[in-house]
Amino acid sequence: MKSMFYPKLAWMGIRKNSRLYIPYILASMGMVMMYYIVAFLNTSSALQSVPGGDVMQSMLGFGMYVIVAFSLLFLFYTNSFLNRRRKKEFGLYNILGMGKWNLAKILVSESVMSAVISMGGGLLAGVTFSKFAELGMVNLLMGEAKFSFSLGAEAILETLKWFSIIFLVILLQTLWQIRGESAMELLRSENAGEKPPKANWLLALTGLVILAAAYYLAVSIENPIEALLWFFVAVIMVIVATYLLFIAGSVTICRILQKNKSYYYKTRHFVSISSMIYRMKRNGAGLASICILCTMVLVMLSGTVCLYAGTEDSLRNRYPRNIMIDASFRSMEAMESGVMDRVREAAGQAVSAEGDGTLITENVLDYPLVDFSCIMAEGQFRTHDENAFAFQMSDYADAWQIFLVPLEDYNRMMDQKEALAPGEVLIYTTKRDYEKDTITVNDGEAMRIKKVVPEFVQNGVDAGQIIPSMFIFVPDLAEAARPLEGLMNEWGNPILGFHWNYGFDLDCGDEMQMRIQGRVQAALEHEMMRMKADQDVLDSTEETSGEEETSPFLAYSRCAAEERTTFYGLYGSLFFLGILLGVVFVFAAVLIIYYKQISEGYEDQARFEIMQKVGMTETDIRRSVNSQVLTVFFLPLIMAGLHLAFAFPMVHKLLLLFSLTNLKLLLIVTVCCYLVFAVFYMMVYRITSRGYYHIVSMWAEKK
Repeated sequence: MKSMFYPKLAWMGIRKNSRLYIPYILASMGMVMMYYIVAFLNTSSALQSVPGGDVMQSMLGFGMYVIVAFSLLFLFYTNSFLNRRRKKEFGLYNILGMGKWNLAKILVSESVMSAVISMGGGLLAGVTFSKFAELGMVNLLMGEAKFSFSLGAEAILETLKWFSIIFLVILLQTLWQIRGESAMELLRSENAGEKPPKANWLLALTGLVILAAAYYLAVSIENPIEALLWFFVAVIMVIVATYLLFIAGSVTICRILQKNKSYYYKTRHFVSISSMIYRMKRNGAGLASICILCTMVLVMLSGTVCLYAGTEDSLRNRYPRNIMIDASFRSMEAMESGVMDRVREAAGQAVSAEGDGTLITENVLDYPLVDFSCIMAEGQFRTHDENAFAFQMSDYADAWQIFLVPLEDYNRMMDQKEALAPGEVLIYTTKRDYEKDTITVNDGEAMRIKKVVPEFVQNGVDAGQIIPSMFIFVPDLAEAARPLEGLMNEWGNPILGFHWNYGFDLDCGDEMQMRIQGRVQAALEHEMMRMKADQDVLDSTEETSGEEETSPFLAYSRCAAEERTTFYGLYGSLFFLGILLGVVFVFAAVLIIYYKQISEGYEDQARFEIMQKVGMTETDIRRSVNSQVLTVFFLPLIMAGLHLAFAFPMVHKLLLLFSLTNLKLLLIVTVCCYLVFAVFYMMVYRITSRGYYHIVSMWAEKK
């Protein structure tokens, strides 16, 4: 009987504080459920068998660690609300004769009960919904799966392991807090307010400056590489600035409102402003946390939803035609050997053979080019740097991929009639603008830019890399490439690459497209073997240096239909993780809002009781509650919208790295996400403000 004394006290404490414990346990169950679902999908054989499933599972592995880390921080934070409310009860137990060891037994019992209920309920919900999640993931990959119930034993063990550690760490932190406080400190902890804070203009101004710098960074960066490098710096700056502004700035705002007598000395404002001032440090931190979580949800959802909705656009950018051929040559002479005509003929024969003579190629893409990588330094392009590491790291933001394309091919592909004088070129750039009037490479002769053309049929190479590209259209390709021929890079390879891009669309199904691509690839391999044999014969009759010569012609073909599964695997997994983590962060924001309202309701209960005794009516209380909500609680939503608006240009630059160039789609998705979230946010505050009202109102208790 004695052994059940502490568990009974623990259970009684949970029941009496159900208003606080039930949301905490439900949130814990939600975290357990989310982790189990992700862990289950990460080991799902059904998902692994679907094309693109391996890509998706690699992304889910990353999501597991994100959920564990966030669960630890979030449950730590919400548990502090429980501790603050329960300390008075523990102080009373301490005065009645219980020592710290006895209190520890109660806390251990409570933690075990909470952990068992949370993990048991979370695993039950996870097992229930995991198959639906699996079917949803397979559907995202456009695969087929049968509904069959299954348990992920490995996922269950992983979930139990990580959340047992989380609950243990939370318990140890709670025991440490109780150990360091006396009985009187525990009794007074709930009523221990903050000293009247002063309006710290310096901190508020610092936060404003940091936020302005972060906003400037977000809107001024034009290069996607720089956006990638500076994104997390901007995120940290925004987080720091948000906390400074909400903690110091909110105190300043309350002080300004308090000095405004016509505003402050009204029933609806007096109580709310005076009570908020004395807890503004904690209040501001809570509001800042809500704002950061809201911003994370909005940025993550808008980005991942846009990526998944624009998967076909990204696929088209990466593979501009249904069938794409990329051929590389050892030299300009090899490029002019007639092999391109033979490949065109072989591709036409493959299409005719598979389509029974009725299928034809459409939207043909056909042009040669010479490409090289370089960095912009001292106002010109440099193709060689003695320090290879410096090129890869510190100079990466200045890197460019240059494509030299014959002017006649530009005119043919774009149906133009452009003409160039000696020394003139046309250019087309991606991912960033080139603002100079001339182009100089390695101290060579400057090429004058006659015109920046608005568009060009890309070859898919630019979409597959993160550095910006510049297409330079020249009158004579061989003459433009001649100054760089023979130059080697740091690894002893030629700087120039001689390529030919050929592609076409087909009005047929994916299966036939893949069969045609197989025939084309077989023709390419036959042509490569033939040219290699010719080269071997030539080498055997000429004196060579003894070094092995590279093949004069290498080529491979790609089918967009075959690559579609990989794209949907990557973007589908990001979309799923975005939704999943968005739900997790929304859980966190809702629970912080709830605990904030409830804990402040208990703190303000005595104040409102006194005000009711001196004549405050039910209507006055409702107006005061609404005043408090309108004064501060909508600030996180407004600030999150501001963060999202300034983050939009940087998010757009980052999505360019995923071959997504549809700006209109991103704008529509972002606005819709914010509007839907705003409606949800207002519903949550409406519900939680009622809980606050019921706590502080005597009439509510009577009803």
